[in-house]
Amino acid sequence: MEWLSDPQAWVSLATLTALEIVLGIDNVIFIAILSGKLPAHQQQTARTLGLGMALITRLLLLASLTWIMQLTQPLFTVLGQEISGRDLILLVGGLFLIAKSTLEIHESLEGGEEQEARRAAASFAGVIVQIMFLDIIFSLDSVITAIGLASQLAVMVVAVVIAVIFMMLFSGAISAFVERRPTIKMLALSFLLLVGLALMGESFDLHIPKGYIYFAMAFSVFVELLNTKLRKPSSPPVHLRHPYPGQNPSDPPPPRTP
Repeated sequence: MEWLSDPQAWVSLATLTALEIVLGIDNVIFIAILSGKLPAHQQQTARTLGLGMALITRLLLLASLTWIMQLTQPLFTVLGQEISGRDLILLVGGLFLIAKSTLEIHESLEGGEEQEARRAAASFAGVIVQIMFLDIIFSLDSVITAIGLASQLAVMVVAVVIAVIFMMLFSGAISAFVERRPTIKMLALSFLLLVGLALMGESFDLHIPKGYIYFAMAFSVFVELLNTKLRKPSSPPVHLRHPYPGQNPSDPPPPRTP
């Protein structure tokens, strides 16, 4: 525990904690959108479990630093491009995130009424499995960042724990904010498309600073909030389709098919 008396360690802890919170935004948004598919009484449980698993994944990865560093070693070469284990994980995660976000946008905007009537509520286990898969992708990126910023394992662990606790405290508010504002939900899904593209770029050593993506998202949200304030009260609100019956207590029952 010598790091407690080291001022540089405390600076590293503050910097890394802030960065881990920022890097966790995309994880929280993804969990919020997925948990929104579930019945209202299961959503908080799904968010807590999802972030709890994110914490466990990060701690396990930090405990296996040697294995993490081996992931950066080239496995093979394609067209002159060296591909490592980390690259493969980021590529698969990016493709999954792009496909998942595209399907969510389609279901929210263009899902057929007949499909809504037939579709059962999302499986709790299925949502958790999807959250676990993306947790691995987001955690890998987060842990590699932590290794680059801090030299003491204790500092990394404390920063990760604080960041996840912070996300747990505000995940409910973020989920409610996204679900109440359909246009914000579409922006969030578009944001996840950008994150998926950035992950694919990282897998091919095309580094896109996440600061650019976060700034673009924050600016878009700011503009949309201004639009909300300036919108006339008589303007009809935007409504997204809810293909998963029972996800909100106030949802009307799905139409019956003859």
